[in-house]
Amino acid sequence: MRDAFIDATTALLDDDPRTAIVLADISATQFAPAGTRHPDRVFNVGIREQLMIGVAGGLALTGLRPIVHSYATFLVDRAYEQIKLDLDHQGVGAVMVSIGASFDGSAEGRTHQSPGDVALFDSLGDGWTVRVPGHPDEVAPLLREAAITDDPVYLRLSEQRNARAHPDADRLRVIRQGGTNAPLVLAVGPMLDPTLAATEGMAVTVAYTHTPRPFDTSGLRALAATEVVLVEPYLSGTSSAVVSRAMAEVPHRLLALGVDQTDLRRYGDPADHARWHGLDADGLRRSISAFLGSARG
Repeated sequence: MRDAFIDATTALLDDDPRTAIVLADISATQFAPAGTRHPDRVFNVGIREQLMIGVAGGLALTGLRPIVHSYATFLVDRAYEQIKLDLDHQGVGAVMVSIGASFDGSAEGRTHQSPGDVALFDSLGDGWTVRVPGHPDEVAPLLREAAITDDPVYLRLSEQRNARAHPDADRLRVIRQGGTNAPLVLAVGPMLDPTLAATEGMAVTVAYTHTPRPFDTSGLRALAATEVVLVEPYLSGTSSAVVSRAMAEVPHRLLALGVDQTDLRRYGDPADHARWHGLDADGLRRSISAFLGSARG
């Protein structure tokens, strides 16, 4: 996904004179050729992530469309106050593009883990569009769509990926139909393939989206019966309030699965963390089976 982003952004810099990119050393080498061609629109501020957001806000005020890029923990967690003030409060937009989603950078320790990034954007209100692609082929279309607007957009890239791309999944897309009144299992971004493996043989409907914000509430209401399982690749429960509001007039049960709030204080690789948080296929199957079984026990 990172390579797809770099290629798509480089093409945008060549084709669209409104596009600019602001870096804080991360991926600076890959953007060096673009910087040679467009020195007035490729900025590397060094390891100054808060400044990176301030520069993006200033560029947006001049009419440029800034793309801002770093690891999620530096781009969002560290620079949250600047996002709140220099972008959100100013009423200007940027395309924020992160790598190292949740525990992709777990080998570097807690400093490179950011499972709470989408929840932080939720705290800014409902103005941000959040895209969580599940395949590299979904990245470029989502980036190009964001670049032609002035809206605030967060594009969350991951090393995890599904086997197939679904570029049109900004609305809930049914991947596996479970029949009338079947429980709905909703997978976000790279959680689709583990969810499909976990629910193999279950009488459930599996739907997918790469756009959790704005959430497709009308699609949810059309698909959901009384049981909903939410599988997200970031902090568990991040979208629970959105789902609950959408289903407020329908008696329902909700299971929200994602990264647990507990700091595991472990390194390991992303597959280890997925297993420890119950987000691999086996862990998801245990959680989903227990939830659906409790309704029938």
